Amino acid sequence: MARPIGLIGAMQQELAALLARCETDRVVRLAGRDFHVGRLHGHPVVLVLCGIGKVAAATTATLLGTHFGADRLVFTGVAGGLGPGVRVGDVVLAESLLQHDMDASPLFPRHEIPLTGCSRFDTDGALNLSLAGAIRRVLDRPGHLGPDAAALGVTQPTLHRGLVISGDRFIGNAQASADLQRELPDALAVEMEGAALAQVAHDLSLPFAVLRTVSDRADDAAHVDFLRFIDVVAAQVSADVIGHWLRDEAPFPLT
Repeated sequence: MARPIGLIGAMQQELAALLARCETDRVVRLAGRDFHVGRLHGHPVVLVLCGIGKVAAATTATLLGTHFGADRLVFTGVAGGLGPGVRVGDVVLAESLLQHDMDASPLFPRHEIPLTGCSRFDTDGALNLSLAGAIRRVLDRPGHLGPDAAALGVTQPTLHRGLVISGDRFIGNAQASADLQRELPDALAVEMEGAALAQVAHDLSLPFAVLRTVSDRADDAAHVDFLRFIDVVAAQVSADVIGHWLRDEAPFPLT
């Protein structure tokens, strides 16, 4: 029997967009979360709302791997843009993740996870390659988001691949954003869950990927209509990308 794919949504609206396309067999309530077990585009999946922050992400990833036997994890959500040219509406696909608020110095180097020797956890190359193909299929489709997205200033979104950083602190002012850019100049985006999921996936030897739609520039000019952005842009992008990936790009099974 094929093992399921763990699909993790950061926002309720994103999960709802995926659930609308899923054939749910059962819902398992565990650790305060509803895990939706079923099939999406013909493939076994477990869909779950993560919760906010690194502990929530770690709990969710651990349960998907140990209780539900997921053979890979894909996390979708929004993030603040940091890198030059990373605009609102763009999609960032993490190639590595780092906890920007991890600091056990002087015992260990700043950002290094104690006793691991690692500060950056790489996502799965093959998984990223297939997801990148799905993202390009979605973003290259003319007018795929419609006039409502254009009204929010999203017209020609593009794909970026590289470092995504995570921490248990919302970055929403120019000074905090500038500090992170100075400290980690190759960071493309900042969020609150991905690097924790990456650490768990590393511990469990699970292939994983993290893709984020950029909702703001993590500064004082953060997006003024966040919930509308989630509904009109981020949730649609997530559902479309996962759909294309499952139908056209993803190799099955892994195990």
